Amino acid sequence: MAAPASNSDSVEARIPASCPGSISQILYHAWHHDAAGLKPLLNVPGRASVQEPTTGETPLHAAIRACTPANRSALDDGEGEAEAAAVVRELFMSGAIWNDVDSNDETPGCVAARLGLKDLYTLCVEAGVRAELLFGLLDGYEELESDDGEEEETGEDGEGAQEDGKEGEDAGGAAEIESAEDVEVVVDSDRAFVPPKRLNGPDVNSKDYLRSNLTYDDGKLVDSDKNGVMMAWETSIMRSSVEGLLPGLAAGHKILNIGFGMGIIDTMFAETQPSKHHIIEAHPAVLEHVNGPDSKFSKDWEASSPVPGGYKVHGGKWQDIVPKLLEGGETYDAIYFDTFGEDYGQLRMFFTEYVPGLLEEEGRFGFFNGLGADRKICYDVYTQVVEMHLSDAGLDVEWQVLDVDMNDMKTEGEGEWEGVKRRYWTLDKYRLPTCTLLG
Repeated sequence: MAAPASNSDSVEARIPASCPGSISQILYHAWHHDAAGLKPLLNVPGRASVQEPTTGETPLHAAIRACTPANRSALDDGEGEAEAAAVVRELFMSGAIWNDVDSNDETPGCVAARLGLKDLYTLCVEAGVRAELLFGLLDGYEELESDDGEEEETGEDGEGAQEDGKEGEDAGGAAEIESAEDVEVVVDSDRAFVPPKRLNGPDVNSKDYLRSNLTYDDGKLVDSDKNGVMMAWETSIMRSSVEGLLPGLAAGHKILNIGFGMGIIDTMFAETQPSKHHIIEAHPAVLEHVNGPDSKFSKDWEASSPVPGGYKVHGGKWQDIVPKLLEGGETYDAIYFDTFGEDYGQLRMFFTEYVPGLLEEEGRFGFFNGLGADRKICYDVYTQVVEMHLSDAGLDVEWQVLDVDMNDMKTEGEGEWEGVKRRYWTLDKYRLPTCTLLG
């Protein structure tokens, strides 16, 4: 049974009387799961993703939200969700945007997850995977925007389309759905809805990150803008990652770690007494920390290697250093990747172009899986996308689901996030990837 609907899920709240008639007609057909009436209205690009100017309701939101028990009495026998699924499929076929957010900062998939509508949620995930794979094929792959603002579609004056036709409601607020033959829908390309502030705050790019000042403070590493680069709450994840990459924590393995950060995982790797342990770190402040008097990975550590060059901290960007390691014939039993300020495209390039050549035949590769971790649907979409791309690169992946203790991590700026502007994790489950070479 779906979660109880709140007042904010009512049709009156989501499609107010002020909604332009051109938009309300599409939203009402979607809300009432009228696929036959809706289809002719979607024959112009953009109509499947119109947004109510104040609530941000899209046809996808409307079709899914209407399945709450308070809105659809037929939900109890499954009929309501089945009808909604037909409308959702039609909308996706017509180009609906899977990750548009409404005024509640929810994507259509977020609404489906909150209401317990598993089939509709699956449709949203599948649409997200298709969209992101298509972006990759077009060589325009960018990190998923968990709350796609579509700012380029907003008019300069912030005003959206104002249709001089019918408003779609009578004086009492009840929907009057007219047939497609009776309504001429004209949808302006501008959308007046302004999405909520992004959950993760401003984007962080590699260039700005490498120029920023870093601070090690109270179990966290933050940049000059107070973005969390690495935090102590990740320790249990790192421990499980090491156990996955080095079964039995046997000594004598060859290890490569990209991204030192707070040194959490490298400390764990070092405890296994590897025969080779190479670290790549690009940020000058982290390198200064590594070479400090209290560091376990200073020049003395490098000098303690059982073989010349076996223990080494490589200073610089991995994009510059890894090709040289590959050319030099270096191989590793365990490779871990955890950088900051880089998009998914860089991770994909690493495991596609370099991991197959660097990894021993029986070796294992892992990475910090924070892909889309600011909301469940993006995390689920990325899981499928990265799995497909790993397979294309000749790698098999096994996922281990770990519990994340959210008791002290639920609220922005509080608990673990005190003094941290960028809350980069919001989920109670972590999918830990362990990758091996196919065949």
